[in-house]
Amino acid sequence: MIRQDEHLGARDKLSRRRFIATVGGGIIIAAGTGLAGFAVSRTPRAALAPWQEAGHFADPRRHALSYAILAPNPHNLQPWMVDLHEPGVVTLLVDPGRRLPETDPFDRQLTIGLGCFLALMQIAASTQGYETEIQLFPDGSDTRLLGARAVARVQFRGSPIEADTLFSSILARRSTKEPFDMARSVDNTTLSALNPWIDGVRFAGTVDATQVATLRELIWEAFKVEYETPATLQESIDLMRLGKSAINASPDGIDIGGMPLEALYRLGLLSQQDLATPGTFAYQTGLDMYQNMFAATPAFVWLSTADNSRESQIAAGHAWLRLNLQTTRQDIALHPVSQCLQEYPQMRAHYQRVHQLLANDGETVQMLGRLGYAAAVPPTPRWSLDEKIRFT
Repeated sequence: MIRQDEHLGARDKLSRRRFIATVGGGIIIAAGTGLAGFAVSRTPRAALAPWQEAGHFADPRRHALSYAILAPNPHNLQPWMVDLHEPGVVTLLVDPGRRLPETDPFDRQLTIGLGCFLALMQIAASTQGYETEIQLFPDGSDTRLLGARAVARVQFRGSPIEADTLFSSILARRSTKEPFDMARSVDNTTLSALNPWIDGVRFAGTVDATQVATLRELIWEAFKVEYETPATLQESIDLMRLGKSAINASPDGIDIGGMPLEALYRLGLLSQQDLATPGTFAYQTGLDMYQNMFAATPAFVWLSTADNSRESQIAAGHAWLRLNLQTTRQDIALHPVSQCLQEYPQMRAHYQRVHQLLANDGETVQMLGRLGYAAAVPPTPRWSLDEKIRFT
């Protein structure tokens, strides 16, 4: 994209309208809890290989894990590591280098992503006749940071367990970061049927026009705080992968690749500096895209827990994953919008406001999502399973 102060001639040739028209055939991508993405047309095939390889493993643990690595997670950082040295057991660990210290200072959202991972692993294991006995935080947990201790020890046991019916939706599951079709409404019957029914997690939602309008304004104001706070914006900018080579080298974070963005990047018309600099065309385009996206939201759903313990955060991840698979099965789009749930000082007013609106006394709202209808979007890049396994 184009710096206003450096490429005025180029900008004359590539006006805002023409640029958006050029990239309009692609998709809008973004981190689940961060910066608005920009349009892309294609992700390199190598970065998507784990989606094709899922299930092609004889070992039941690897079979289940090949699906688990496709779980939704904040900023697509894929913070999981697994240890397979103990026969019949998966020990889930967190990669401490994949934290989001600015927007997720207490690892709450990261823990929810690990809950999504465990839920997908459990669902996939059931299709091979394995029951998974999950022991959370076998060495204890820290409510401030996850640290090096195990997140879970998972025992695989052969069992005549019935396969989870949500398994068939795994490969089609997406976090749909798009404007939704406002001509198609979500009714209360559809909303009620989405309840994931996970112990300790309260599911709720709204299609009420007044409440939806209030929440649309709240998520937009919270997004602007994250976008206009230099440290939180930079956290997202640093995780952007610009161009196919960068995406294949690091198939995580926020992928920006394919044509025409590949050409703009190579021509020097798109850079991380532009994206991070107020007043540039790139910076403003991100704001405009998310404002339009949030305005096109017909319904919301959210998940709350009675406390904010690590165990509750894992349960919220389990519930979110099942909710996402249920929406997939019903061709409904779901997009997590968690900026207003983040726990850094600049977000405090919006954090308090969302809890006033949505939480019962003492509850923590763990997840908030836009709900509606949209065209299908492609999967996001993933590290291979081998990159996430260690033996000690």
